[in-house]
Amino acid sequence: MRVLAGRAAEKCVRELAARASRLDTVEPQVRKIVSNVRRNGDRALVMYARKWDGLKAGQPLRVPPSEIRAAWKTANSDLCSALKQAAENIRRFCEWQKPAEWTRKNYGMLLGQLVRPLDSVGCYVPGGRYPLPSTLLMTVIPAQVAGVREIRVVSPKPGSETLAAAALLGVTEVYRVGGAHAIAALAYGTESIPRVDKIVGPGNLYVTAAKKLVAFDCSIDFLAGPTEVVIVAERGEAAFIAADLVAQAEHDPETLPVFITSSRSLAEDVAACAAGIAKNNPIARQSLAANGVALVAASHAQALDWANLVAPEHITVARGDVPAVRSAGSVFVGDYSPQAVGDYASGPNHVLPTAGAARYRGGLSVLDFLKLITVQELSPAALRRIAPVVTSLAEAEGLQAHAESVRVRCAHA
Repeated sequence: MRVLAGRAAEKCVRELAARASRLDTVEPQVRKIVSNVRRNGDRALVMYARKWDGLKAGQPLRVPPSEIRAAWKTANSDLCSALKQAAENIRRFCEWQKPAEWTRKNYGMLLGQLVRPLDSVGCYVPGGRYPLPSTLLMTVIPAQVAGVREIRVVSPKPGSETLAAAALLGVTEVYRVGGAHAIAALAYGTESIPRVDKIVGPGNLYVTAAKKLVAFDCSIDFLAGPTEVVIVAERGEAAFIAADLVAQAEHDPETLPVFITSSRSLAEDVAACAAGIAKNNPIARQSLAANGVALVAASHAQALDWANLVAPEHITVARGDVPAVRSAGSVFVGDYSPQAVGDYASGPNHVLPTAGAARYRGGLSVLDFLKLITVQELSPAALRRIAPVVTSLAEAEGLQAHAESVRVRCAHA
């Protein structure tokens, strides 16, 4: 993990702020995969699943409901208890997030909004390096709270832990496919997997590139790439800070672990501590060596400015610094809020924007599975009152029929 100060640190911040997800390196191959699945359906999907997802000859793409139920029955009691508690916390948080329908009267007009769920969603649950039942909870539960009727889960080589989580939530559609071909199947439909209205969930470069390619045909949440962690601190336990950096770094060799401080000595302590913690964790060690950096700012204010420029997926700050955070996927406050808690069980979602997308949106939420539909009802008196405004604007735009649609009613009101 490098320690940078002065111009070197400023240059690093500029590079991080301008970072991209490197999708261009895989887009040509992903485009071929998506096109093949779109044209040839199950034939292409099964071919890719056998090649990359370990699908055996004769094995169905859809996991039988009996296998899902068996995964829960055979799971150890500690896992079952943890899944139940995490699910309860996530569901409660989603209920708090869910917007309400409302109506208001304004000069005789009755105005409001309806809240309606999407009809169908596809939840992508990674299953390559580690089984991720937590991601199934994070993607399925907000959809359920929103009221989505059809929820389809795709996951390459879904582990028993992931299937146990599906059983807990009552999910019956789980498919043994991943990668770009799974995204294409959800977006366009095949003989085995019906198309969905929206695709959510994190994935590798191939999954993210596929989501980008289908985004004009099927809604997506956002492009969630490799994990990012930023911690801003002037003082504190180097071991705590280093532990969070290493915890996120073990997700993927492409993880971006960043510590920002105005204390050179703390930066050096954190770098040394992180190296010690990661010495027996090859993935974290690789991530820290390739991307890990401790940036020494001229002041605490500059440290916070740098963090906002980076717009990270996860950020940890002191309580007094929370108002200064403008761009981040999820905020963790103080020494005793490890980011791993947010990854699993506190309630807020762990599917978060990366590659600077936190500049314009937050993480996955129940709102991603809902439509806010506006409603308006006017009384005759209200129409007469607002008619001059409407007709004037319509005529200014040259839309005479718009103006006439108001006048014809006013004549009878």
